Amino acid sequence: MNDENLWYVYAVVRSPGTVGPPAGDTLGGGLATVDHRGLTALAERVPAADFDEAPLRERLEDLDWLARVARAHHGVVAEAGRHTTVVPLRLATVCRGEQGVRRLLEEGEDRLLEALDRLAGAREWGVKLYVDETAGPPAAEPAGSDRPERAGSGRDYLRRRLGQQRARQEADDAAARTARHLHEALARAAADTVLHPPQQARLSGVPGRNVLNAAYLVPEDREQRFRDALPPPDDLHTGLRVEVTGPWVPYSFTRTGPEEGTGP
Repeated sequence: MNDENLWYVYAVVRSPGTVGPPAGDTLGGGLATVDHRGLTALAERVPAADFDEAPLRERLEDLDWLARVARAHHGVVAEAGRHTTVVPLRLATVCRGEQGVRRLLEEGEDRLLEALDRLAGAREWGVKLYVDETAGPPAAEPAGSDRPERAGSGRDYLRRRLGQQRARQEADDAAARTARHLHEALARAAADTVLHPPQQARLSGVPGRNVLNAAYLVPEDREQRFRDALPPPDDLHTGLRVEVTGPWVPYSFTRTGPEEGTGP
């Protein structure tokens, strides 16, 4: 297959879709635009050796290669987002030829236009709430200590264990209340919200137990109100920590569904 017949599509903007060059490397021969009925796809030709259907399936198992694709994808989308409203497409969206790109725009036209209207003038903020497990109640007694030698020490041991259980339950209840109240306050300042599953510490590498992992679509004229709804660290219950990231291109709020693989 001729390499020029495969196009990687990064994102869609309204026409005219001229944006500055991305800060990092791209995946092929240079960024181009493909227009169709008021929509512009940001795309480029990519080699079939990497992006045709069969090799792409194998490449997606290569984490180093996938990370390079993700960096390039984000670089193009982020640069476009600095200039205009952008709808990012899913990673590794590949079409056959310019005609395939135009077909993607045509088939997704209504969803893409709706997304561009909904995302205009808004950016994504991420907020996570963590529980610091080390700040909780004391750990259980060492192995062997649950066999007290005297009745009195047995009662003391049970009393300590019950106290630890109550303290853990109180900490969990406080974390749940804080997560609920924080999300409600931030949602009032946002145009839309997405609750992601809590991240696992062993995968994210971030210390603590994640109890809130949310994204907020915030209009730029409400960003100060959104930031004001974030609690100062001193106002949080002991052992709780809030992490805020953004603003980002609103990846979590595209919900367009246009997808095209490297089919015939």
